[in-house]
Amino acid sequence: MSLLSSEALAQIDREIAKYPPEHKQSAVMSALRIAQVEKGWISPEVIEFVAQYLEMPPIAVYEVATFYNMYDLKPVGRHKITLCTNLPCQLQGAGEIAEHLKKRLGVDFGETTADGRFTLKEGECMGACGDGPLCLHNNHEMHVKLTPEQVDRLLDEMK
Repeated sequence: MSLLSSEALAQIDREIAKYPPEHKQSAVMSALRIAQVEKGWISPEVIEFVAQYLEMPPIAVYEVATFYNMYDLKPVGRHKITLCTNLPCQLQGAGEIAEHLKKRLGVDFGETTADGRFTLKEGECMGACGDGPLCLHNNHEMHVKLTPEQVDRLLDEMK
């Protein structure tokens, strides 16, 4: 029995097909993303499974999973909010947005609310420096030019 669904495996197989057969490990980032979407986070068992599926050492998969901040190695809330705190966003008010988020959610960076709804993470540059301050919601939806009022609306919509 597989750790991932047949749908997830089919998605991973499509990613593997993009590379020559001897370089199937090049699909590791995609495989981790697909697994995380299905499982909610990347457990040690998922790392082992992906390594076996891509025929690569588990430590190599672990290195990828720990290098990039979009992979979660422990459970996160239903809504993961990753706020960019790099200099361009800081200069545009990310510090104020960070404090507002922390106060509103009652958590610090790297923590999850008691009800399990929200996890707040600090993120590296997301490549939209002219639109700061900004955040990513669940690694897929970017919200730009944030103000405290916009943050409140977003959080209310996410409940």
